[in-house]
Amino acid sequence: MNVESGGRRPVLSLPEVSTVTTLRQRNRALVLKQVILAQETTRADIAKESGLSTASAGNLVAELIAAGLLEERGSVSSRGGRPITLIGPRTDSAITIGADIGERGVAVEMFDLAMNRIDREFRGGAEEEGPERIGADIHEALVALRDRNAGRWPTLLGVGLGLPGVVETAPDGRQMLYAQSLGWPPVPVRSLCDVGSIPVLAENGAKMQARAELWFGNARGADHALVALLGRGVGLGIVTGGQVAYGARSSAGEWGHMVIERGGRACRCGNRGCVEAYLGSDAILSAWRDTGAVFEGTGWRAVGELIAAAHGGDPAAGAIVEDVIDCLGAALGGMVNLTGPERIVIGGWVGLRLMESLGDRITAAIKNHSLSRPGDQFELLVAKFGGDAVATGSALLPLEALIAADPTSERGLR
Repeated sequence: MNVESGGRRPVLSLPEVSTVTTLRQRNRALVLKQVILAQETTRADIAKESGLSTASAGNLVAELIAAGLLEERGSVSSRGGRPITLIGPRTDSAITIGADIGERGVAVEMFDLAMNRIDREFRGGAEEEGPERIGADIHEALVALRDRNAGRWPTLLGVGLGLPGVVETAPDGRQMLYAQSLGWPPVPVRSLCDVGSIPVLAENGAKMQARAELWFGNARGADHALVALLGRGVGLGIVTGGQVAYGARSSAGEWGHMVIERGGRACRCGNRGCVEAYLGSDAILSAWRDTGAVFEGTGWRAVGELIAAAHGGDPAAGAIVEDVIDCLGAALGGMVNLTGPERIVIGGWVGLRLMESLGDRITAAIKNHSLSRPGDQFELLVAKFGGDAVATGSALLPLEALIAADPTSERGLR
């Protein structure tokens, strides 16, 4: 698959994600990220937040403006002095794409440099698909986005993929997906998304949700947080020291396959008693169906019907929901004891459904299954980005690559 065929080649190349070699390069990257995070700020605030002198901050802003990455956006009044100029990302300078990849299809979203969503495209969704069909979905979605946004396509920084499994990166940069719970063989990431010279970067979807919430959502500013993704699969982004934890080979956060009951329910991964075997949507709805309940579908509406039935006094539905809350409390309570988070953020479409009306009960269950001291030190929040969290976090991968490189050099914007 080659999305470039018949189109123009991008004028933005992939910056090498490497240690920045000079203090000035590090400071330029620091300022660029700070402005993107703030969306709109001033030179004085940049200096204050970065610890740079006012003169240094002003010079770095000037360089980033000259590179076409930042822009002046009018001014605000000051106390008795000259108006203060506002600085923001130049939104038309670049685009980035993020994709939420599941076993039933893909959601591909396009963003500008300020991370405003420009466009989106969906493919699949009706049934489980294998790697080849998922790859075709990604290809078709990218072609549709390119055709609708031909004028901006040459500024594409790259494509980020949030994938359902462990994504390992070899020393030469090649990435492999290990989706054991889906029964897939090891899959080269480029076989899912081969777009010629356009950079493709991938990571686990739960980590991408955590990245989005850490940059712009309800984990922002937290040094230690847990960001749970509950859907058909179950995952966790662990934030420690203000950064998403990856582990030695990027497998950190496979919370869905942590055993919470020895010899318990069979899990898709081949083990028994995993968190996903109790909190994944298929497990939840199968348990309800086993009580004799009749409902349509296996998605958002069906989970909503379960919760509504429980609220309506249906004893079978109430027992299922109570068990889900208790299992979630046990699974997250253990993580509270292990990591000591200041915030827990719950997302994914099942998580969003649960948090609509059950947040207080989930908080109580987590506290019930954790030590009293750390159990009193976290705040439970719903994911700010909802169903867009994984795609948003994935779109940050090419943007972070730009920031990590010298953003004013030919490795960044040219």
